[in-house]
Amino acid sequence: MGHWIAWVGALGLLAQAATAKSADVPDAARTSVVLMLGKVAGSESVTHEGDQWRASFKYDDRGRGPDIQASWQLDANGMPLNLEISGVDYYKAAVDEHFTIEAGIAQWTNAAEQGSATAPEGFYWPVEAPPYLLGVLAQALLKDADRQLPILPAGTVSLTEALRIPEPGAKARAKRELVAYEINGLSFTPEVVWFDADGEFLGNVGGWMSVLPAGKEDWSTTLIAAQTQREAARSAEWAKSAAVKPEGAVLVSGAQVFDPRSGLARPASVLVIGNRIAAVGDDARMALPADVERVDAQGMFLMPGLWDNHAHLSSADGPLHLAAGVTSVRDMANDQEQLPQRVQRINDGLELGPRVIMAGFMDGRGPYAGPTKVFVDTPEEATQWVNWYADHGYAQIKVYSSLKPELVPLIARLAHARGMRLSGHVPAFMSAEQFIAAGADELQHLNFVFLNFLTKEAPDTRDMTRFTAIGRYAADINPVGERERKFIAAMAASRTALDGTVNLFEGFFEATAGKTDPGYAAVAERLPPLVRRGLKLGGLKPPAGQEERYQRAFASMLRFLGAIYQAGIPIVPGTDAMPGFALHRELELYAAAGIPNAEVLRMATWGSAEVNRKSSELGLVAPGWLADFILIDGDPLQNISDIRKVRRVVKDGVWYDPADLYPLVGVAPLP
Repeated sequence: MGHWIAWVGALGLLAQAATAKSADVPDAARTSVVLMLGKVAGSESVTHEGDQWRASFKYDDRGRGPDIQASWQLDANGMPLNLEISGVDYYKAAVDEHFTIEAGIAQWTNAAEQGSATAPEGFYWPVEAPPYLLGVLAQALLKDADRQLPILPAGTVSLTEALRIPEPGAKARAKRELVAYEINGLSFTPEVVWFDADGEFLGNVGGWMSVLPAGKEDWSTTLIAAQTQREAARSAEWAKSAAVKPEGAVLVSGAQVFDPRSGLARPASVLVIGNRIAAVGDDARMALPADVERVDAQGMFLMPGLWDNHAHLSSADGPLHLAAGVTSVRDMANDQEQLPQRVQRINDGLELGPRVIMAGFMDGRGPYAGPTKVFVDTPEEATQWVNWYADHGYAQIKVYSSLKPELVPLIARLAHARGMRLSGHVPAFMSAEQFIAAGADELQHLNFVFLNFLTKEAPDTRDMTRFTAIGRYAADINPVGERERKFIAAMAASRTALDGTVNLFEGFFEATAGKTDPGYAAVAERLPPLVRRGLKLGGLKPPAGQEERYQRAFASMLRFLGAIYQAGIPIVPGTDAMPGFALHRELELYAAAGIPNAEVLRMATWGSAEVNRKSSELGLVAPGWLADFILIDGDPLQNISDIRKVRRVVKDGVWYDPADLYPLVGVAPLP
């Protein structure tokens, strides 16, 4: 998974009021456990002495993960007076963050910015907050009369009670309840913070990551279930308010209708009856129902709904995908039991979201194992899990970096026998060429194409090496070289598809600390303030002496992408990043690689449907196809960036207005 999941959301444990117990005796350390998909991945320890608080926080995620130390002081209202954070961040870059208030002036420095404020009344929210600080914020909000505070550097947060549930394992007569509050304003959706029956803060839980006091880790299942139910209720409210289902037939006229097969757009009307396209062409020649509803799309560009072939769905993603015109996604790794439930809610109209193709994720055990509960180290486990995924509606298998290479041919045979495709990261100590020869139908992430030529320099790709090796060596990998041409020809001959997630590598190699990630520059001002700030953290920091090579890496990746297209290799746009907005950038980057705009649009529509074996009903605006299409205020055939100007979205015959969807997740609509 990419850095989208890594930085979305905050996790925390409660800080107590800043009243000193004793200037001489420090409190015993409070230790909390970091769980990733139920597995212990790290810890946080917090102490305080007098009015001085200290926290240490770390976890390991496939060789990534922060390791930070923080110290701070609070005023009587629980607001930070000063703060210092050091260590390394998720991608192991140095952290040096400071906040102070002196003489009525607040000043702060972090990886994203340097700022100041006169007579500050806000709560400074650090870039590299240890989990405990979310609890500090929760406590400050509880002390505030209206439970609302400004946040430095920008924005406002508020707190509301969300849930009360019996304490797990407590006897009914004890009547001990846990209380959950929602903090709004930090991200796209509320952060949920849990308190115990004594009013002490417990922590945060989620399907991806949880932080709870040691000894109470087993409470996570109960808390996650309660949160999931709460999120489902909110999602149902959103779906009811934002989805418009016509009572009868709808005729859309006046638009230029794009056909991915020809690459051309022509004036035409589109008749929709129910969830299917009934006719496309001259409406004067159509047999129109008497009560047909007419939609004037004069001057607009009508095209099939977009596909994002590399998503990891969570509660905020549905509105973001739909608002951007993404009507189909492929979920490439998620909780294997919760994902089908989310898909069912979407299909039942109880949650906003695109159509979902499910990929079953698996990895081998080990210190760099991927974020999954599904581990495959033996032929028996491979057989068990491939069949389990097939039996539960999954369309393909995605393997990961710690899987034993010798298991790939077996998994390929098993998947293909059940009508499933096989894709993934190329397992460590295996080349992409070997992965394809073993039966893989698709590669995830363009860096694994480059790693095919670095088996000596970077044989173990389970950790950060799969990124840093690209920075160091990508400039030397030329698509017209003999070994590169041979590999490209092999991919073309086997029709092995590529899900490149190119936007990720732009962020790694082109983003500069203090400046907005170029992939989001066009939309940053519309995003929630703290999300916007997170886009200024910069990319991978080159080792000393390799700065120039890192600067050349992304241009080399774009050249290779262009060569892959020229060879006729199927490319399916995927992002592994911020829903909706990242796909728009992915398509812009394809155009920057020299792929014609019409081909870019084909890849994002009918081409994706073909690879995912859905082209008989998705990917075209044609009679008999499902009614998934979008209306754009512009012409992306002439200017690919017009793909950002989505004004209406139709999925399964249901209409959505992005102006209604974006505010649900704190995003400003297009002007």
